[in-house]
Amino acid sequence: MPDPREVVDGFIAALDGDTRRLAADEWGVSVEAGGWPLHVGVALRDGLLRAQAQVAAPGALDPHTLLHWNRQVPLVRFSHTSEGEIWIQTELPSSAITARELDRVLGLLVRVAGEAREVVAAR
Repeated sequence: MPDPREVVDGFIAALDGDTRRLAADEWGVSVEAGGWPLHVGVALRDGLLRAQAQVAAPGALDPHTLLHWNRQVPLVRFSHTSEGEIWIQTELPSSAITARELDRVLGLLVRVAGEAREVVAAR
């Protein structure tokens, strides 16, 4: 089985756009989502690949809508900070890390973040 760090390294390096290696087990990716940059942090910690990004400012989306999306969309979920900033995240067990799975979960994270931002922009 390939080393998950090497798989993530290769996948991130092959992406178009702004990518960066932040530390031994941390990367950053910036892509357009919903009309402005989405800065995604990716990290390998405690046997999981974790990816997260801030989606919107406090109060920009109805909390009930976020809960509904959490039940409807697989693999990604919304949360908020104590200040109310809205974030999206996903986790993948290290044993499941392949380029195909990375493409699937990170693509889903960016797509759903973009859809949420489109709702914010339409308000």
